[in-house]
Amino acid sequence: MTQLTLFTAPKPFTNPHIALIQRNAIRSWLQLGSEVEVLLLGDEEGMAEEASKLGVRQIKDIQRNSSGTPLISSLFAAARAQNDSPLLAYVNADILLFPGFLLSAQKTLAQTSQFLMVGQRWDLEVTRELDFSADWQARLKQECTEKGSLHKPMGSDYFIYPRACFQTIPDFAIGRAGWDNWMIYQSRLQGWKTIDASAEIQIVHQNHDYSHLPGGQAHYHLPETDENIRLAGGRRTIFTLPDANYAFRDGKIAPVKWSMKHLLREIEIFPILKLKSAFLAEIMHLLFHPRKAWAAIRARLARKNLKEE
Repeated sequence: MTQLTLFTAPKPFTNPHIALIQRNAIRSWLQLGSEVEVLLLGDEEGMAEEASKLGVRQIKDIQRNSSGTPLISSLFAAARAQNDSPLLAYVNADILLFPGFLLSAQKTLAQTSQFLMVGQRWDLEVTRELDFSADWQARLKQECTEKGSLHKPMGSDYFIYPRACFQTIPDFAIGRAGWDNWMIYQSRLQGWKTIDASAEIQIVHQNHDYSHLPGGQAHYHLPETDENIRLAGGRRTIFTLPDANYAFRDGKIAPVKWSMKHLLREIEIFPILKLKSAFLAEIMHLLFHPRKAWAAIRARLARKNLKEE
């Protein structure tokens, strides 16, 4: 029986480096064992051929927005419909996973029925086809230690959750900012255990450029990112890993250790989480981050003036 449905929406396999790192990632997922089903969602160029070579299923019928970008809502619904696995996980198509990913998810499900697991990543330059023969895990972890770097705790590249959670999701555009932050926000809003699994699960992001995006620019600056943030409910729903309220300690999930920084952040987000007030959330943001808030106001006014001209 499938225990975990692992799904992703790869980029086209036309860029040689993107194709290479996506093949590496998918091959690492296949090391997780027969209890994990890997799904490639979408119909990007070269995907059917790669799915066939790698022996994984492709689900082609995915809804897209007016720009042709796959929708998160459709991806999550398509993955959910494929089987009755108790666990699901969306993983970015450039992420290498280590065996133990499933075990960590199962261990969490045994402790709580509603949760979201997210975590920090390691960044590594990978320009070769990886060798998944004996001891590949130890070799790759050693390479990360010597040549890689731990990414800042912003957003997440994987989301593990039980079937009971995330049954409906807004029509976010994949590969654009905002939706991953909303996942963390939504988990907190629903009262699910939001778990920073960085101490339990190591993942490796294979570095790449942004040539696959319009104009080759980072996704933060694209109009679809603005739409994602609007659908999420505004910028106060931009939550990151430090907003998780649980973490792993000695192999078990436990509330995060409190600090003054954590306490202040919890006070700041209280209106949006507990009172569900966007207005009060903006007031709190202004009080806690006056310079940042004023800079944002000036930027909005500048954009408005440009449009009027």
